[in-house]
Amino acid sequence: MAGSGERAVRTRARLAALLADASTAALRAAGGRVAGVYLRAGGPGDAPDFLRLAVLAGLPGPLFRPWWRVHVDRPFPVCDAYRLGLPVVLPNATEAVRRYPQFAAGLPFPFASVHMPVPGGGGPLGVLAVLRPSAGDDGDEPLDRELLARLAEGLGTELLALADGDRGAIVWDGEPQCVRPPAARPPQAAVGRFTWDPGTHAVRADDRLHTLLGLAAGDFAGTDTALAEALAPAEAYRVLAALRETAAGKPPGAPLSLRAADGASRLLDLWPAADGGALPSPADGGGGVARVGGVVFDPGRAALADGAADQLPQGVFCLDRLGTIVYANAAAARFAGRAREALLGRTLWDALPWLTGPPYDDHLRGALLSPEPVHFHVRRPGGSHGGYDGFAVSVYPGDDLLTCTLVPASRMEAPGGPRPPGHTGAAGPSMAAAYRPIALAIALTDAVTAQQVSAVVMQELLPAFGGRRLAIYLLQERHLHLAWESGFPPGFLEPFDGVALDARIPAVETLATGRPLFFESMRQLAETYPGLPLDAEEGSRAFLPLIASGRPVGSCVLGFDGPRGFGAEERTVLTALAGLIAHAMERARRYDSEAALARGLQQALLPSRLSAHPGVETAGRYLPGTEGLDVGGDWYDVVESGDGLALVIGDVQGHGVQAAATMGQLRSAVRAFALGDRPPDEVLSGTNHLLIGLDPGQFASCCCLRLDPATGLTRIARAGHPPPLLLSPGGRARPLDIPGGVVLGVDPGARYPVTELILEPDAILALYTDGLVERAGADIDDGITDLRRALDRAGAAAGRRDGLTLSGVADRLTAAARHADARPDDVALLLARRLRHG
Repeated sequence: MAGSGERAVRTRARLAALLADASTAALRAAGGRVAGVYLRAGGPGDAPDFLRLAVLAGLPGPLFRPWWRVHVDRPFPVCDAYRLGLPVVLPNATEAVRRYPQFAAGLPFPFASVHMPVPGGGGPLGVLAVLRPSAGDDGDEPLDRELLARLAEGLGTELLALADGDRGAIVWDGEPQCVRPPAARPPQAAVGRFTWDPGTHAVRADDRLHTLLGLAAGDFAGTDTALAEALAPAEAYRVLAALRETAAGKPPGAPLSLRAADGASRLLDLWPAADGGALPSPADGGGGVARVGGVVFDPGRAALADGAADQLPQGVFCLDRLGTIVYANAAAARFAGRAREALLGRTLWDALPWLTGPPYDDHLRGALLSPEPVHFHVRRPGGSHGGYDGFAVSVYPGDDLLTCTLVPASRMEAPGGPRPPGHTGAAGPSMAAAYRPIALAIALTDAVTAQQVSAVVMQELLPAFGGRRLAIYLLQERHLHLAWESGFPPGFLEPFDGVALDARIPAVETLATGRPLFFESMRQLAETYPGLPLDAEEGSRAFLPLIASGRPVGSCVLGFDGPRGFGAEERTVLTALAGLIAHAMERARRYDSEAALARGLQQALLPSRLSAHPGVETAGRYLPGTEGLDVGGDWYDVVESGDGLALVIGDVQGHGVQAAATMGQLRSAVRAFALGDRPPDEVLSGTNHLLIGLDPGQFASCCCLRLDPATGLTRIARAGHPPPLLLSPGGRARPLDIPGGVVLGVDPGARYPVTELILEPDAILALYTDGLVERAGADIDDGITDLRRALDRAGAAAGRRDGLTLSGVADRLTAAARHADARPDDVALLLARRLRHG
């Protein structure tokens, strides 16, 4: 087990190294700013039709989080490249908007992109993507596609070799590995050398390397692990992986770019040194692999920032392309309220979290992806810190670094105070993100319930405008009812829930008049509506009417912590956004009505109780899916048939009202055939003909059995349905090997062979639908194996209590599905146990 785990770790390290090398090579080949590789998703909860970003070079991972995991059917260029197996080249933003508007709306910056499928025999293994400077609207900038295609082809060959030709093993199951791109500036002359012996793990370093690392000779343990930790603690795994690969004859194609603990940049170059071209090694061994020679370069602090910046009154700090702070002047540290040493070497998200998150991440993405500087305003949460509360921020892009400046808002407001480019004088965040209506509209397309719509508004709209509070009221029977609230004091909005349309409050009047209401201060709100309860002494409010196609839907309330103005452009955008929200809410209400109808229909069609027999105990469970309309076509039933019982379980294709209605018709047909004491094969054949006559385009799987409680004789037939499980008394559960016919509704001449077995007393027979055993990214046989083991455990646990309660077993078998965050399909389970006489 330990050896297997170690091999998995080594394989993972090798995979990460391959992807990192391919990304940095693609950056150089395409002159790009950002590169990455997508592979098939392979983590828990992943479906086989998802891609995960495995490596990202040149951009901080948190800034690309919305694109870490994408469905292959999404209208994104990386998805098309994977699905079609063809390169997708977007020379500029104009072409991106024309061909992929959703992709362009999420990254509204002037850049080009190349998406190259990674070939792997039967189809792409993944996609190599590069974001590069825009070629202009004429798209006439040369791009060496042949070189990129060769890089992708070489990566595919190495991936297949790493997985021993198993395409299914080439997956990614976690967050992306973030890699620094090759430095644009050549390294300066601080150099140290070393050799590594893979047989003894010993490292011999010269005096210059000890000095470069800040270590006395006696402080260095002289091992590969000690060297990696001293070079770059956060990236030690990369150093160790590169050493092993170089010893095996595969040195890195370029020096590794590393970051020391204090944020300093370092480059590591490696080569096989078996020819004795490096420093002497204390041992010759290594198991047939070469000794490794290496050089460490330190470019020095002068390459990061001029020391004169320490004298500037405004805060200045620098980020590398992965978001690590590598320089900060005294003013920046003072404004941040932290020692300079506490900033250096830490990511922006860790050191200055109030500068991250929406909408600030939009601005940082813009500076990293386009050559133009960005300017915005930020307010530190939690009140004033050291006299500094709000700042004007400017970010200036460079090849290797972003240079950021901070100017306190108090200085900008003073006469003669500095006013950075792009400053508008507004107290809130900049309205530069004019694509917000597009982004909100795209996000709302996936929201189908009122709660989901409200959550999208909370995530997309409030951060863009610096809001802290949100309330959404929906109109029902001439009263406004609170559908969502966030940020308001507990219980404050309760008196306004259910108010009539004749109440004189702004949430009602904005809907009655159809005009938005903006209050730049709470004092202004109190003067306009005397006696209206207020939730804060300071702040501002916007009340927006939600009107869809001329029909009133409700009201939206936005709250801001401090006084602020609402410019003409901002009022226009907010009003447009309110229209989008209203249409989404109207659609959500129709969805809720249809879903309620479908759920009611399905509950009416499922049996309220199962037919009883003194010789047989039965238990059934049904769980609706949590996607779409939350209803489907799964059903089960127990029918008295002659002297015995007929048990049936089935699954109609699809979800929604039609699937539920078809399920009801099939259940009625099966009951009619079973009540006539027809054998299981005739029940399925008759139901098959009925379904073909009802709807030639619909099909269903089904499993039907007839049980004689007196003898235990059980006759079973299947139509494209998963095999039943049998738990024998004192034995282990096993799937029954039952030959079956095709699903119902496909072939009018289909035959359904019958299998006979004897069901022993106290044996448990389990019938189930595929929603209980299907797992995203896993084979259904693995799910059946998991269910079999769960049945073993449940039976054993019930047996230890000397009372095998079938209902308790059913609860145990469906517990994982019941508590899952998402159920893409319905779940149905039917258990039967033959009782002992006497």
